[in-house]
Amino acid sequence: MYLYGASGHGKVAAEIAEASGYVIEAYIDENPMKEKVLSYPVLHEIPPHDIEILISIGNNRIRKRIVNQDYPFNYVTLTHPRAIISKRVKLGEGTIVMPGATINASVRIGKHCIINTNASVDHDCILDDFVHISPNAALGGNVQVGEGTHIGIGASVIQGITIGKWCTIGAGAIIINDVPDECTVVGNPGKVIKSKSLKI
Repeated sequence: MYLYGASGHGKVAAEIAEASGYVIEAYIDENPMKEKVLSYPVLHEIPPHDIEILISIGNNRIRKRIVNQDYPFNYVTLTHPRAIISKRVKLGEGTIVMPGATINASVRIGKHCIINTNASVDHDCILDDFVHISPNAALGGNVQVGEGTHIGIGASVIQGITIGKWCTIGAGAIIINDVPDECTVVGNPGKVIKSKSLKI
């Protein structure tokens, strides 16, 4: 398999791939200065054939841009052996679950999501495509998170909350109210400080 993105997130992805028994052929990265990461070569062009790949880039918009290029990719889903994942969880293609993460029963996670180190996603949550749940963030039960939203490090979302598309939830924020699309929320309790739809 290949990893698209040869920075820090790509290093973690490589170790999860190794722990899952994959053979890594190379990284792919647009930066011509990168030649090797960990022990793997870095390619600067897309191989001219179908490949198994994970987009190992933390930025949600960049992952979506790459997917929309319609490259000849077969996307891999990676889960670290030390993640705790209910057998009733549905994970979309291209999603990665990192060590220490917990995902409980009846959760649905979309394509190309990141469930980062020690994150917790409780029962019946629904995460749309390109969502990133950062390290130590926690979602209570029945939380819905829209496409492209980033939940920051250590943030907490109480049960039953709906968070819109392409939002940014700041590190350590406590979310006790629904969040509209394209908002930035920080603090305890969470307060919207920036919004396209609300013109803040």
